[in-house]
Amino acid sequence: MVVLSKPAITQHFSKPKHTAAAAAAALSFPGVPLIDLSKPDPQTQLVKACEEFGFFKVTNHGVPIHSIRELEAQAVKFFSLPSSDKSKAGPPDPFGYGDKKIGLNGDVGWVEYLLFTTNNQSSYHKFSSIFGEAAENFRCVVNEYVAAVKKMACEILEMLAEGLKIQQRDAFSKLLMDEQSDSVFRLNHYPPCPEFKESNGRNLIGFGEHTDPQIISVLRSNNTSGLQISLKDGNWISVPADQDSFFVNVGDSLQVMTNGRFKSVKHRVVTNTSKSRLSMIYFGGPPLSEKIAPLPSLIKGEEDSLYKEFTWFEYKKSAYKSRLADNRLGLFEKIAA
Repeated sequence: MVVLSKPAITQHFSKPKHTAAAAAAALSFPGVPLIDLSKPDPQTQLVKACEEFGFFKVTNHGVPIHSIRELEAQAVKFFSLPSSDKSKAGPPDPFGYGDKKIGLNGDVGWVEYLLFTTNNQSSYHKFSSIFGEAAENFRCVVNEYVAAVKKMACEILEMLAEGLKIQQRDAFSKLLMDEQSDSVFRLNHYPPCPEFKESNGRNLIGFGEHTDPQIISVLRSNNTSGLQISLKDGNWISVPADQDSFFVNVGDSLQVMTNGRFKSVKHRVVTNTSKSRLSMIYFGGPPLSEKIAPLPSLIKGEEDSLYKEFTWFEYKKSAYKSRLADNRLGLFEKIAA
């Protein structure tokens, strides 16, 4: 990765907003809901976590450890390459290798990444010139990992449907299982930047604050801190690193499908001053033509839908035109007359 000079960084990379209250709140937060998927009937815990935080951690998730370790090794190998080699896998269109620029609308961060689609192999051809015959092994490792995480995500979505007493157990999961599911997989690498830490303890932003537009996001990282979530009161909380568990986010689409009962959590990543952070995120999305609207069974009595119906294609197109921190759902909310 090309290291920029200090003036370039301070000009282009934002810092987290800093107040005395925020500083106190940004201490390590031990209260992330922890849910053991092997225990009987975790549905109530899952629903409560989605309502209160839109975010939780799962253990006994069933994803093979060897699959996790192998993908991490492959990712470390790639991100350790010279910039001139990595750039051959870019620029992102939107899939491929990207460095610092996030999207097309001016967002930047202290991050480099690989983005893949999960429903075809077209995004792997860029790696042939870098890895040669090893590109096929890289593809297989990613596919094995994504298949296991997708299975876990679908199981969680089915438990959530049960917890909400939705008659169709696969009301959410069928959208990820569909052959046309528009799901993506992302590898993020945040190099350390010790020279940019300020005396007041603030770090630079690795990935700016945002919500995920899809249905559900499943994240795993190495044992390096950096992830923060925003609580309902607006305070940012640092999430302790845990390389053996998975963190799950409610996405915007699931918030709409539950008519606002589940909350899409706003989150961000700040840089670590001494260690690299590597994260792997599966974003479970519906087919492009799928209509996104609150499920009728979740609208009670005289209650009305909080959102206008839209297709995933329409929402995705709108999200691509926005900045990371924008309220993307705002355009689709019903406003009372």
